[in-house]
Amino acid sequence: MRIAAIDLGTNTFHLIIVEIKDSAFQVLYKTNQAVKLGEGRINENIIIPPAFERAIICLKAYNETIKSYNVDIVKATATSAVRSANNGQEFIAAAKANANISIEAITGDEEATLIYGGVKLSGAINGKCLIMDIGGGSVEFILCDERQIFWKKSYNIGAARLMQQFFKSDPIADSDKTHIVTHIQHELQDLFSACAAFNPETLIGSAGAFETFAELIEAKYNRVIDIANIKNYTFKHEDYIGISTDIIKSTHQQRSEMKGMIPLRVDMIMMATLITNCILDRLQIADLKLSTYDLKMGIIASYV
Repeated sequence: MRIAAIDLGTNTFHLIIVEIKDSAFQVLYKTNQAVKLGEGRINENIIIPPAFERAIICLKAYNETIKSYNVDIVKATATSAVRSANNGQEFIAAAKANANISIEAITGDEEATLIYGGVKLSGAINGKCLIMDIGGGSVEFILCDERQIFWKKSYNIGAARLMQQFFKSDPIADSDKTHIVTHIQHELQDLFSACAAFNPETLIGSAGAFETFAELIEAKYNRVIDIANIKNYTFKHEDYIGISTDIIKSTHQQRSEMKGMIPLRVDMIMMATLITNCILDRLQIADLKLSTYDLKMGIIASYV
């Protein structure tokens, strides 16, 4: 059986095609495209026309690829940008009419469950963990171990939302940092309460910005990392602190010139760094991991 999973994120659309046989899977094809669906007015709950058009063009191309692989099942999930948009249903209808792709706008709770499934499949979970998935529109947190989810929640504090609301300086001013961190801490009070009871020992970052953190660290030491072909990665605490310090003090131009940085994340990485630092500092977690398996792999895991 061949399955295509499409993850319509706020910043990036991902496509993966796998073949499942005897409870195992083989990746046949995967790609992603920086659609930037949340560009411009995500905090006003609007998908602006240029982003709308880019998304439909991307989905048309994905549909052609899916047809060429003779896929049996197509599962397309939309997250924060679509589910919160006033014209989200209009976008879903346009995707079906123009690209022949049926999209399900999933809830934040459903999104967190799929993220857990993907991260679990990567083998990154060992003991009491807090999974964090930093998207453009929302951030999902899952308290878990290898066997089950104990607590989960989605928050509308994604990188694109924070950027549009708070990020006004270059390099980032102390006042902007203070506003962002204060906002994050205010929004996450119930997370901190849940963590106080659960006491997670490891923070696992699900793909996205954490892949960039790993690539920046490896490039800093002139090492090569093949993110596309690894399942997980363990950070040295001092390496993460060092690269996060470099990011926070840098200008837009300096970040764009960092080896390992992709254009989409030049500014988004600042927001991801501030969120990650806030969590590490508040919860006093020293162990940090990356799972390259995320929501789209959670879709695959549900079939495996």
